[in-house]
Amino acid sequence: MKRYDELVQEALARVKEIQPWDLRDAMVSGRELLLLDVREPAEFAMLHIPGSLNVPRGVLEQACEWDYEETVPRLAAGRDLDIVVICRSGKRSVLAADRMREMGFSDVSSLRTGVRGWNDFEQPLVDGNGAPVDADSAEELLASRLRTDQRKP
Repeated sequence: MKRYDELVQEALARVKEIQPWDLRDAMVSGRELLLLDVREPAEFAMLHIPGSLNVPRGVLEQACEWDYEETVPRLAAGRDLDIVVICRSGKRSVLAADRMREMGFSDVSSLRTGVRGWNDFEQPLVDGNGAPVDADSAEELLASRLRTDQRKP
């Protein structure tokens, strides 16, 4: 049986990661990128990188294919797009990028450290209405909220 962190480590052997400053440089250069945020809709609505597209991890495979209610045409037709997958910390995005790689996406990478690292690098974030989210508020929203019963005994 494999544990979550083991799955992430295996995927890291196959997935290219980029640092927040590499993403910023690519965005500033004008390079055409698809920023794909695989967090849940409520997480995305709280804050996200401007211009990113939200496709929750749970429907990703269907979103990448034609003929499903979850189909996202830009993904289904975009196996050659330059895609950066984003999540909160960089783990879900590694797994999502690995699956997309298996599905034939040729230029997909994961944002190392996720939105948390993007915020630590003091890059812009917006809420669901497009309003800026300041770094301190973002840090609070991105903080881990483990309950006592969720901790390993």
